Amino acid sequence: MKARMLRLTARLHAAARDLTDDERGDVPGWVLITLMTAGLVVVIWAMAGPALADLFEQAISRVSGL
Repeated sequence: MKARMLRLTARLHAAARDLTDDERGDVPGWVLITLMTAGLVVVIWAMAGPALADLFEQAISRVSGL
């Protein structure tokens, strides 16, 4: 009887451990990281966009000889 209780306890412990070891991840954390990354891209693009456009236009004008 004692061995049966020990096996049952071990099974319950394993089942509880499987439930707590769920690796689905932190969805709100990933959403926050995605939104922050998108925000950083927008800010960097807003600051560097005009400079990159001027650089591109200068390069094209030098290559085309206009």
